[in-house]
Amino acid sequence: MPGDMLTASFPCEACRCAKLYSANEAVPTFRPSKMEYLGHTQTATYMTGPRLGGSNTQTFLPSISTMQASYKANDTYPAPSPLRRSLTTLPWRPSTYYQTARVNPSSALVRSMPEPFSARNQLSELDNVKVPSVFAAARNAMYTRFSPNDWANSNQSNYLVSDKTRSAAERLRFDTVRLCRETDDKTKRTQSDVGKRLGERIGDISFWKTEVNHETDNMMTEIGALNEAKRILEKALQETENPLHISQECLYHREKRQGIDLVHDNPEKELIREVDIIKRCQDKMRNTVERANVQLGLNRAAQHELEKDEGDKFNALNLDNTCHQMRNNSRGLSFHNGISRVDNTVSVPESWAKFSNDNIQRSQSERAASRQMRNEIESVLNSCANEMWQEWNNVNVNLTKRCQESTDARNRLQTHLSKVLQEIFDMEKNIELIKKAIQDKEQPMQVAHSRLETRTHRPNVELCRDPVQHRLVSEVQEITETVESLQMKLRMAENSLQELLRTKAALEQDLAIKNNSIFIDREKCLGMRKTFPMSPRIVSV
Repeated sequence: MPGDMLTASFPCEACRCAKLYSANEAVPTFRPSKMEYLGHTQTATYMTGPRLGGSNTQTFLPSISTMQASYKANDTYPAPSPLRRSLTTLPWRPSTYYQTARVNPSSALVRSMPEPFSARNQLSELDNVKVPSVFAAARNAMYTRFSPNDWANSNQSNYLVSDKTRSAAERLRFDTVRLCRETDDKTKRTQSDVGKRLGERIGDISFWKTEVNHETDNMMTEIGALNEAKRILEKALQETENPLHISQECLYHREKRQGIDLVHDNPEKELIREVDIIKRCQDKMRNTVERANVQLGLNRAAQHELEKDEGDKFNALNLDNTCHQMRNNSRGLSFHNGISRVDNTVSVPESWAKFSNDNIQRSQSERAASRQMRNEIESVLNSCANEMWQEWNNVNVNLTKRCQESTDARNRLQTHLSKVLQEIFDMEKNIELIKKAIQDKEQPMQVAHSRLETRTHRPNVELCRDPVQHRLVSEVQEITETVESLQMKLRMAENSLQELLRTKAALEQDLAIKNNSIFIDREKCLGMRKTFPMSPRIVSV
């Protein structure tokens, strides 16, 4: 009947003690394919498996192996947590804290039993004997019996193994707790040290960023000052065209002088020298402007490096601040596998600080060169302005002197001209007087001639050469000599008059030339040169 226990009597004592189990009874085993929960007590939990089929089923005790090996061989049920509490500290239902496990013994315990138990190997031949199933079950039950000593030894062995396993587990648990605390403390110390180093790094980056910002501001100020100095220099270079144009105009106007006044005098020499000085100053200014442009390029290159370094430090400072503010409960934390093996660094602290220091030193050297360039621009402006101003004054002085000389010459010419004119007037009167004197001699000459002609009509002996005759003849001769003398004086007076007229014309022409020269030097040249067309500008350092 199902569920009932069957017994049989055998002639052997051992066979009478055998117990047979029906097909529906539960038989404990260590290799179940499917475990069913039955119940538990305070110390154990019972499982049952499927029905054991056949009379050839043999029951073996499981071998005592380590828990690690048992759990490694178990793929269905996971191993219990290593941080579970000890069995002695659990309540009366320990299964609440343990998971169900399946033990797969690697070898049967009977192999380590004493020698009498090895007799089953000799009786293995009986397995091939065909006997009824009832007898087979009784035989198997007889062969699996153990002695009380074996039972006690097995229990003692299990106790020792249990104590040893518990001691090892407890030590492992204590070591694990201690290791967890040590690793936790070490992790906290490491994290704190990393935070401290991040803070120091942030301080270093802030320091160099401040230095770079300060140097960048100084460089920008210097670039602005150099640009202003260059602008003033370029404006002064453009303004030099005015005095150059005036000097060239003066030379062009003085080429319009006439006659004897077209001389290579001191004003002309100074004007030519002034043109040369202005052109030389222009060349010097152009050269200085080119050098200032080159220096501005170097300054902007240094500024670019500083701004690039500043931007990199700004990004690095933000990233390090973000890292410094990270905590274990911060958001956005994640794992990055292999990130610790990635080394994309390109510098060390020494080379990193040296890079910023080199940029600052380069900027400082360029600023020093820029200040020197500004000083040179100021020097060029002052020297060129002084040279042009001094030559401008020299030209004006010589022109004024020349104008004074021309004015004096003109005044003297005017004086001589007035005298010549007066002499011409007197000479004309003298000529008129001589002509009148000659004309006045005609009547006495006619009277003398008439008297002589009349006395030629005296008759005969009356034609006497008497004193009257002698006197009339001498009178005619005297009047003739007087007329000839007056005519000679008349001719001389007329010649003198002509000379005076020619002198007058020469004086008038020279006077016109002098007036023209004075007009050119005074009105045109000095009129344009009343004020200096450019003013020197001092570049503040």
